[in-house]
Amino acid sequence: MAFLTSLMNALPGAAAQGLIWGIMAIGVYITFRVLDVADLTVDGSIATGGAVAVMLIRGGLNCWLALLCAFLAGLLAGFITGLFHTKCGIPAILAGILTQLALYSVNLRIMGSKANQAVGVDKYHLAVSQRYVRELTLSNPLPVLLLMVVIVVIALYWFFGTERGCSIRATGANANMARAQGINTNANVVLGLMLSNGLVALSGGLLAQFQGAADVGMGRGAIVIGLAAVIISEVTFGKIFRNFGLKMFAVALGAVIYYFVLQIVLQLGLNTNDLKLISALIVAIFLSVPYWKDKLSHKKGGMRHA
Repeated sequence: MAFLTSLMNALPGAAAQGLIWGIMAIGVYITFRVLDVADLTVDGSIATGGAVAVMLIRGGLNCWLALLCAFLAGLLAGFITGLFHTKCGIPAILAGILTQLALYSVNLRIMGSKANQAVGVDKYHLAVSQRYVRELTLSNPLPVLLLMVVIVVIALYWFFGTERGCSIRATGANANMARAQGINTNANVVLGLMLSNGLVALSGGLLAQFQGAADVGMGRGAIVIGLAAVIISEVTFGKIFRNFGLKMFAVALGAVIYYFVLQIVLQLGLNTNDLKLISALIVAIFLSVPYWKDKLSHKKGGMRHA
């Protein structure tokens, strides 16, 4: 009974964090599935979004405008990675690592050479705050975050239905064929990386407000969570959601499921110092599910033919 009570108290916070990280995971989905590019910039750009949002709020800017600025900062980070990759010939994964490394110093400068900066809900007006996550009031962040996820999905669904959006999807599907059709694939890769990291930084701005602080290391392991959300969504909803927009929404749900599983594991009494280990194991389990499903289906098919 105590376990269930503790778990129920923890689930609203897990749902809120899942929705925040879900926006980040949608950004990862754009590069990982749409563009078919491995981008590791996200570990740095999520912290950039948090740093920009917190410092602007501390400077007196409206929290929503601060989120917009965080999004723009993420666009810039993605642009740098895109230039490294397309103009300098650096492989995408290495270009992302270089930008991520540079962003660590940039984030420190943004936060006044401090590793973290607080932005308390008592002193500043914030878009979301974990303090109210279990309250049945208008201050509860869950409806706001769910609405933001829906808006992001609708906006992306519209964009990827435009000529430019379709050309980005064509670039990811078959770059050689896209070039043969006269599509500037390099420009599309840069734009896709910008859009992805913009969403990641937006998520970072929300996360910093939700937890009341930005930290230079807050994005460590973000790519793992993003990929976990993508894989979980495909394993759980792959046969249900076929529409492109629903697939992106499923990615956000995948992040929520990830945090629910994480909370269940933590409520079982495991040491919080093992959080990274637990996260890695959860991701490994979900990543291995498609492989074992495929192995089992082939085995059953072989037995029928025999």
